[in-house]
Amino acid sequence: MSELVGADGVARCTWGNSAPDYAEYHDKEWGVPLRGEEALYERLSLEAFQSGLSWIVILRKREGFRRAFARFKPKKVAKFTDADVERLLQDAGIVRNRAKILATIANAKAIANLDEPLDELLWSFAPERDSRPRTMADVPAVTDESKAMAKALKKRGFSFVGPTTCYALMQATGMVDDHVEGCFRAG
Repeated sequence: MSELVGADGVARCTWGNSAPDYAEYHDKEWGVPLRGEEALYERLSLEAFQSGLSWIVILRKREGFRRAFARFKPKKVAKFTDADVERLLQDAGIVRNRAKILATIANAKAIANLDEPLDELLWSFAPERDSRPRTMADVPAVTDESKAMAKALKKRGFSFVGPTTCYALMQATGMVDDHVEGCFRAG
């Protein structure tokens, strides 16, 4: 348990002790049940942008992403044009990756075409769990539920939503609680 205690004396998941930005995110957001179309679209988008990068990069650019993507209002982002894509590719406040930018716009359009609210769709994959990971090594990167979520989202026109990204979304939005034993947020 001593490795869980940060310099501030708080016991948290080890990654939460690696930087002040991580500690704040861990303590206030990660694993907290999140609802709402815009909030879930934002998290889905940020998890996609994180793919291949460190989460700290995304956290530090989060306000830039919010500004660039109309505060993650899917109806607004769905109307983005080629000119918006070019504008975003020049925006140093975000990760400038054409494929991820296009996916974020495509995902906004996919939300508009859903036959059920985004909340209901995403939360339908939340697993029933009665155990807690003992260490971060016990936390999976992919689960059967995240594979099913990715498949369902891709079928509905979403992109950049693989099983690993979907599991990270599940963790971030409280669909699963992967705070390890001994972490003050566990349970």
